[in-house]
Amino acid sequence: MKVFAAPRDVENLKSQTLGILLFEGEKEVLECFSALSPGLLGQLDLERFRGKKESRLFRAEPGHSPSRILVVGLGPEEKADSDVFREGAALLVKAASAVGAEDLEIWTSRQPDQRLSQALAEGALLGGYRFDRYKEVPEEERGNVGVVYVAGGEESGLEKGALIACGQLLARDLANEPGNVINPLTLAEKAQEVAQQGNFECRVYDEKELEEMKMGLLLAVGQGSKTPPRLIHLVYRPREEPLGRIALVGKGITFDTGGLNIKPGEYMRTMKGDKTGAAVILGVFRGLARLCPPIEVHGLIGAAENAVGSRSYRPDDIVRGRKGKTVEIDNTDAEGRLTLADVLSFACELKPSVVIDIATLTGACAIALGPYTAGLFSNDDSLAEEILGASRRSGERFWRLPIDDDRLRKKLESPVADLVNTGGREGGALTAAMFLEAFLDKDIRWAHLDIAGVDNYKEPFGYYSKGASGYGARTLLEFLVSLGPEE
Repeated sequence: MKVFAAPRDVENLKSQTLGILLFEGEKEVLECFSALSPGLLGQLDLERFRGKKESRLFRAEPGHSPSRILVVGLGPEEKADSDVFREGAALLVKAASAVGAEDLEIWTSRQPDQRLSQALAEGALLGGYRFDRYKEVPEEERGNVGVVYVAGGEESGLEKGALIACGQLLARDLANEPGNVINPLTLAEKAQEVAQQGNFECRVYDEKELEEMKMGLLLAVGQGSKTPPRLIHLVYRPREEPLGRIALVGKGITFDTGGLNIKPGEYMRTMKGDKTGAAVILGVFRGLARLCPPIEVHGLIGAAENAVGSRSYRPDDIVRGRKGKTVEIDNTDAEGRLTLADVLSFACELKPSVVIDIATLTGACAIALGPYTAGLFSNDDSLAEEILGASRRSGERFWRLPIDDDRLRKKLESPVADLVNTGGREGGALTAAMFLEAFLDKDIRWAHLDIAGVDNYKEPFGYYSKGASGYGARTLLEFLVSLGPEE
């Protein structure tokens, strides 16, 4: 899909499909379209359309221009933020696709500035997403909007929105791919493709190199699979002298059976999405190629398949990681924190000022925050607030949770090793974050994003489709772009 700016000219619309975003009580705005569709206001009254949030109306005008008019309600204007427009644009695109439209022109009573234009572009692209590459779809059902015009849109905002959305779309694609398509080796190939397209550096470490690097935790998780683990390292360098260095770390478990502590069948479904953190990192790098923040960014992914086999690691095993710490294995289904621990250790050796990891780490986080809010943990208040600010701009909800309870931290103590890999059910998301913190250098600002619970949706809503969400890609891109000069 392409998104373009169009003049705010009612008499010269760019598309045969007009999409209007309407606040509650904003009916008089439609009077400017009365010449194009004399019956539109009457239909609104007949259907009692009041502009309530997510309400929709469709009007066909055969033989006229435009031939279709779609209206989506935004709810009360006083509650409107960028995400309201983002969702509205997505619903317009979904509705336009459903009636076979190939293009769409979006109108709103507000003159789109840079921020609003960005939100409309993001919503349009995200709303048009489908993952149907393995499904036979009849030609008549393949209708999808290919071009979106934003009346009065601001060009730089539309471009930024399109780039950020495309990063999240790549993350969705990769997370949606099944385990028989994406494994540690093919994920590394995808990373190399992203690097080649964006002119990034990319280094992939194989299992022999991981042994030499003493990455025992990552190797232990992946040793039960016939497909060996990989460490993927991408580097974005700005054209000018960088203002600093940041490391982004993604969990890349390409499929998670739970290992010998095998998951029940209903919990094993969707575990192809346990690589969503890694997918988000690659989506972020897709956006970096053209957003070009003035900061050096390292993307690190520990890729492994947590499989059941004769070589699988076991409960009671004691494994030594790259940092030298030993870990007693309590539960093999707590594998993500093990892979992240080794990669975080490696990340610290790069001497970044900030490390941010993102992972579908704990079901406990999903229980605590529900399916629409992700967890944020940090050892630095200012970094946490910067990420929360980016999340508010992106519309991706994050909530900060504590890691300062020393009594809870004692749950990670082991009588036979430096740490145990689980701290029990109570406070499980917190103890998982505390486990990760143990593998960081003390002087590095760090944040952990737990996106378990928000990484996959069973039903579509707003700008999300059924399946992988790519959650976190837009927040991380907003954060990285904010580190540059003010716009």
